[in-house]
Amino acid sequence: MSFFNNFQSDKCPGQINGNPLNGLCEKVCIQATKVFDACMQQTQLTDIVLNITNLTPANPTYPLTFISAKSTTSQGVISNLLIDPLNERPNCARVRAEVIIPVSVAYTDANGVEGVATSTITVTKDVILNIPSASIMPYNVQAVVSLVSTQGTYADLNQFVIDACVSIIMKIVMDVELLIPSYGYAVIPPCQEYTQEVCAGFFELPMYPQ
Repeated sequence: MSFFNNFQSDKCPGQINGNPLNGLCEKVCIQATKVFDACMQQTQLTDIVLNITNLTPANPTYPLTFISAKSTTSQGVISNLLIDPLNERPNCARVRAEVIIPVSVAYTDANGVEGVATSTITVTKDVILNIPSASIMPYNVQAVVSLVSTQGTYADLNQFVIDACVSIIMKIVMDVELLIPSYGYAVIPPCQEYTQEVCAGFFELPMYPQ
């Protein structure tokens, strides 16, 4: 039997088995990323060594002065992943990984010329997460990341030492197909074009003082 026949609705629209559903009358199979578990850790990291590359413009005049650094993407890169199920906690596991965060660095050189460069920061995570039971489809571990820094000093050629605020969300996810009730297709309204109303406010004034 297909998923289409798993959902009987001879009272559509608005009712299923005689019960009103406020317009719900359709079953829809959607492809989605299901999050089985997630946790977030926020921390301040100090004395992080940034080795910068891809300096733009090239060949700056040293020494450099640090301005700021921030993550360039919300998706961290997972490496050296280890997942150890916990016997004392069913469906839970110890998840260890290194999360690599791509970073953009802003600076000025000795002549006051502003420049940007790229770097990465690696953060080690060791957390406990709920994992799904055994299935044909595998689950994945993802990291959502955010980093910002406004404090740093020039250390050596193409190297800064910074303090940074870091947020990392560790997730256990799987791509799945879900059967859900639906209100039908969304109605997309026309766009409202932007125009500069030069006379806005003036034309609304009364002819004479009140």
